[in-house]
Amino acid sequence: MTRIAICGLSHRTAPVEVREKLALPAPSLPAALTELTLHTGVREGLILSTCNRVELALTLEDSANLNEALSCFLEKQSSLSLSALDPYLYKLEGRDAVRHLFRVASSLDSMVVGEPQILGQLKDAYSLAKEMGTINSHLEHLVTRAFHVAKRVRSETEIGESAVSVSYAAVELAREIFGNLAGSKVMLIGAGKMSELAARHLRNTGARQIYVTNRTYDRAVELARLFEGWMIDYSTFRQTLPSVDIIITSTGAREPILTREDMRTVMKARRNKPVFIVDIAVPRNVEPAVNEIDNVFLYDIDDLQKVVERNLRGRAEAAEKASRIIEEEIQWVESRLREREVSPAIVSLQGRLEEIRAAEMERHRSRLGPLNPAQEEAMDALTRAIINKIAHGAIAELRRTGAEGDPGPTVGAIRRIFRLEKDK
Repeated sequence: MTRIAICGLSHRTAPVEVREKLALPAPSLPAALTELTLHTGVREGLILSTCNRVELALTLEDSANLNEALSCFLEKQSSLSLSALDPYLYKLEGRDAVRHLFRVASSLDSMVVGEPQILGQLKDAYSLAKEMGTINSHLEHLVTRAFHVAKRVRSETEIGESAVSVSYAAVELAREIFGNLAGSKVMLIGAGKMSELAARHLRNTGARQIYVTNRTYDRAVELARLFEGWMIDYSTFRQTLPSVDIIITSTGAREPILTREDMRTVMKARRNKPVFIVDIAVPRNVEPAVNEIDNVFLYDIDDLQKVVERNLRGRAEAAEKASRIIEEEIQWVESRLREREVSPAIVSLQGRLEEIRAAEMERHRSRLGPLNPAQEEAMDALTRAIINKIAHGAIAELRRTGAEGDPGPTVGAIRRIFRLEKDK
């Protein structure tokens, strides 16, 4: 019998200084996969190595010791003893291993629930294992089923639909106001990391032009080059505002850099065309009274955080639904695995009884004398019917135990009773 096992560590169980010791760079993965599957008792292996997790997915022979299979490999890869790694490791087998794999593929175990990158990383790990010939049977069926589960979770829940980062929440709000962001013009006032991320998201959703202004000239030039945009001198940036649809501010100024009067002037020049302002700075860069101007939509960091929290609650609800999908899929997998366990015994039983039937027919043929075709057919049908009736009870019991739980004891009993050869 083949056992499914997963061993690893992740952002949930280990600090980055431990994860980085076990992390495997892409060039070293082929050799690591080969080495992993050379260990006694390991039939198949897959390695998933990302910045947030390192996991080994294995199929083991029934008699294999998981710790023995892992210790030499992990110690060599990390330069840490298994005893040093052990507090950070999770070792899962059977149903728990299947559930974990499905949760990882569906992004329920990710740092940001619902992020799509992990599925692509798992597919890359699978492709390499296939290329190296280290995955080909039970584990392959399980991993490809994990892809199916992830697709179900994406299509049947809203796990990845809403923004759960402040920078992307800004884009979500902008979409609510403008609908389509294609062709919009953006100005970054200040060149902080969060505003850079927001601008990156806006660019990906179709923003056409990005202007950058900053008190530090070199940083403004650097960011403008990054987005293939235009650098605007900080002393004159207000002159450009009437042509801008989205403004993102993140300067370290202690007083507002955009006042109500500034924006009244801007809106007059825009002929009251809507403008969206994201004030990420603390203290705030934009006077709150700006929000009182018609067609000016001002959001500060607290507003964005509320959007994130709302969306996180939505993802939590979607995650509950996704968990139910995963439990359904686990039952499906277990049913198929049990079927695979009893099927060889059924085939062996049918083959053994047919051997007995054929041998007895041959042994008694001389006593029966010559048979015409009709008699031959009748004798054949009679003996087959007897054999099928003998086999029926045993086969029905095998299928019942396979459907309801652990068929191992029944398989063993049938093999002993009918003197069946053990499956290879």
